[in-house]
Amino acid sequence: MGDKPLTWACLAAAVGEQLVAFLEHAPGADLPRDIEHLRRQSAIVELARAGGWAALPELAIDPAAPRSHSIDVALIRRATREAVVAEVWDWFDDVGAGLRGLDAKVGVLAARLGSQPGDAPAWAVRGLYVVRGTRRNRRLIDELRPLFAARFPGSAVGWLGALTDPAHRMPVADGLLWSDASGALTASRLGRH
Repeated sequence: MGDKPLTWACLAAAVGEQLVAFLEHAPGADLPRDIEHLRRQSAIVELARAGGWAALPELAIDPAAPRSHSIDVALIRRATREAVVAEVWDWFDDVGAGLRGLDAKVGVLAARLGSQPGDAPAWAVRGLYVVRGTRRNRRLIDELRPLFAARFPGSAVGWLGALTDPAHRMPVADGLLWSDASGALTASRLGRH
């Protein structure tokens, strides 16, 4: 049995071919390390298409920097002058930094769209957290419910409606949605226990 690969290689060479093999579990065949993040980004893009949103995944916010920061998914609906900074959270390591980062990204996108006081009508730019519904994330958000509810007072049901229906305007406040194992988005209930 030990000489079978050599036999196959010799047979291939005899007919002018080369034996090439691929193992499914080889490192090059692994999924990307950020596959869970990508699944959620893809779910946002797919869901928002029905609502008339143009999606800009990984939109660089400081392209002159050697390693630019980016918005996970920027959503633009020109017809109603609405924009969303959608940030995906698979795992929280620094909640405060994430919240400050969201505010900064909303500000950058608003400035890029030219949303200045006095614009008629001005662009409405909001933030949306999409959180992977792991046990750890659910426990953390439940423990810090007053903080998250204060920061994301926008109706989760309203956010889902705005993402999926072009006639439904986005809520007037930032929101938070859960994402299940497949990446599907569901409403959070931050204001309720």
